[in-house]
Amino acid sequence: MKRSPTTQPGWPTDDDVDAQAVLSALDDDGCRAILDATTGESLTATELAEQCDIPTSTAYRKVEKLTEANLVEERIRINTSGKHATEYHRCFDDVVVSVGDAGDVEIELTQPDASSDSESMPAVAGD
Repeated sequence: MKRSPTTQPGWPTDDDVDAQAVLSALDDDGCRAILDATTGESLTATELAEQCDIPTSTAYRKVEKLTEANLVEERIRINTSGKHATEYHRCFDDVVVSVGDAGDVEIELTQPDASSDSESMPAVAGD
């Protein structure tokens, strides 16, 4: 298991990333559709249900699974009407899966670039 030399606030460390949870989420068609939909924008579960053509209850289950795998993050959308909503946003650029000689699985998540000239810091988890 490798640890990033530095981590940024809010970014999962190797202890926060569960390799099995990440692989399970990536194996799910609905979760992959949500990851695709949340790449460039934050969406509520209702918006995800509409955009991904899945029931709202399913969207809630999928975003919970993705949140637990540290693949999406929850944010609060503040509306001037006072009615706030939870929205979800994809919080990684790439996932790299490696299998070591002993059969151990490592997951590396690269975070989105804050700017084009900054390097991303990976979070790595071993199984």
